[in-house]
Amino acid sequence: MSYDVAIIGAGVVGCALFRRFCLGGARALLIEKGADILSGASKGNSAMFHTGYDAPAGSLELACIRSGYEEYLAIRRGLNLPLLETGGLLVAWTELEQEKLPAIAEHARANGVADAHLIDGAALRRREPNLAPEARAAVAIPGEHIMDPWSPSLAYVLQGIAHGGEVRRATEVQGGDLADAFWTLRTNKGPAQARIVINAAGNYGDLVEAIARPSPFAIKPRKGQFVVFDKSASRLITSSILPVPTERTKGVMMCRTIFGNLIVGPTAEDQEDRADAGVDQAMLRHLIEQGCRRVPRLANEAVTAIYAGLRPATQFKDYQIEALPDRSWITVGGIRSTGLTGALGIAQYVGGLYGRHFGTLRETAIPKATPMPNLAEHLPRLYQQPGSGEIVCHCELVTRGEIELALHGPLPAGDLGGLKRRTRCMMGRCQGFYCSAHVFELARGKLPDVPGSAKVA
Repeated sequence: MSYDVAIIGAGVVGCALFRRFCLGGARALLIEKGADILSGASKGNSAMFHTGYDAPAGSLELACIRSGYEEYLAIRRGLNLPLLETGGLLVAWTELEQEKLPAIAEHARANGVADAHLIDGAALRRREPNLAPEARAAVAIPGEHIMDPWSPSLAYVLQGIAHGGEVRRATEVQGGDLADAFWTLRTNKGPAQARIVINAAGNYGDLVEAIARPSPFAIKPRKGQFVVFDKSASRLITSSILPVPTERTKGVMMCRTIFGNLIVGPTAEDQEDRADAGVDQAMLRHLIEQGCRRVPRLANEAVTAIYAGLRPATQFKDYQIEALPDRSWITVGGIRSTGLTGALGIAQYVGGLYGRHFGTLRETAIPKATPMPNLAEHLPRLYQQPGSGEIVCHCELVTRGEIELALHGPLPAGDLGGLKRRTRCMMGRCQGFYCSAHVFELARGKLPDVPGSAKVA
């Protein structure tokens, strides 16, 4: 079978692209080399729902964030995607940082974030009484909220499948040839033929780009490490506490999660390795110290998890998106920390490129709904419903029914990480110490990396 479009990479951007093209009537194929979607950079995101307040003025990134923000708000209820409405406070901790706040607020308003405004130290302390006394003032950004980091991508893919799309996981693209107006992609699972190829390969984007041309950008992954505090810590702040950014990084933030925890991070560490998302104890101690300096009462709270994500940074500040009509190719590269919010906007933009150069996408009046099970702590969970059945993971209150649902359906979990991202199992205080045996029993024979399961070729 041949396809209209083959999308390489099932991170959040690839998943949003897949949805857009399937809803537009294209025969779309999503190819992912990992065992499940979000196996690469997207699995370690910070879950910020960005307004674009600090994006470069006039940038493609800003345009995609703003349009993605609007579309997410328009579709999220139909897909049962939660939003934790925290708002953001960009806090100045020094006199020099405070001097930068008016310009930051002005830049935010110029970027279309009209409700960004300055608040003084007294107002800041009334809103966040647990901040350290050194907090001097802030820019309030009311629309800067927290998303579910993983469910949106799954919803996008399932909606694409419902509209005729196909997904191939554990499938690595190893090369390709363009002949007679069709690409033949060589993969470890055999060839895939498509009229147009979209490169959304994240940290491997420049390597995949070399299939079509010498890559105009180079990926140098930027690691971001996070510490996750216990759920009791989330009561210490109500807003997302944002730093005054630098030229290189947005800095270390502090925010609640939809799972009921509090996280501090990320770091910004450039590295050569495209896959190593290991954590460094010294850096994590530094993050804990930063968190405790900003909210002293955090010193009494336990850290229950640590993680790191790799952002596909390039030598450019903006997204690298362009159509190559003579190569039947669309490049979508350099999508960094704003990709979770920007994904839907990126998909809109790429759909426009496709329409100008390659064909027409139709508008689907009423897309088929693919609502997600709720994972958010601030909304009703399945275990709270009568007859919800046995609880398997007691730290995160995940039921047997939720795990079994995640192991079946049109896109069941492809590995243990995928199962965790679909359910929250094994992600709580004990990190699977008490529930892993039961989870493995339910998943044995269905996931290749569960002890006792046959290996999948």
